[in-house]
Amino acid sequence: MNKEMMQHYKKTIVIPKEDAVFWMDGNGRWWNRHGLFGHRGIIDHFNRSIRYDDSGFFVAQVRDGILEKVYFRCEETAVFALDLLSKSTFKLVLNTGNQIDLEPGRLMICNDRLYQRGKHYPVKFSERAMMTISGYLSEAGSGYHLSIDGDRYAIPECETLPASH
Repeated sequence: MNKEMMQHYKKTIVIPKEDAVFWMDGNGRWWNRHGLFGHRGIIDHFNRSIRYDDSGFFVAQVRDGILEKVYFRCEETAVFALDLLSKSTFKLVLNTGNQIDLEPGRLMICNDRLYQRGKHYPVKFSERAMMTISGYLSEAGSGYHLSIDGDRYAIPECETLPASH
């Protein structure tokens, strides 16, 4: 949702992350003061509503012509690769419902987890996505590599994850 789209609403209500009553943990799970979200429909709705701007991650919805944006706390990133599709090209299926290309040159390992660098934030691989891609990974003395269609890509390790808001 960009600025042009937001200008079409009668009003915008913004809740800063300090006032949000929900958050996402480092495994992509939603929480509130009552505990872990358990209803699949609510979890999917929240995931599909994730957006990002210069102020960080937020969930957005439109009700009665009013845009509601709630920024929320998250560990590292709010966007996760849930699965890897392999047809003619490899696609990452994200928790947001989107699919993006797997870009081997943008992969990195940080704190023993696999990420793909994005333009504004990293995409973290879930355990399921890691199991799917594991058949393409190998470890050599110099680190990890991804092998696809006869091409081998080194996956650099980082000490700290590039920051997102």
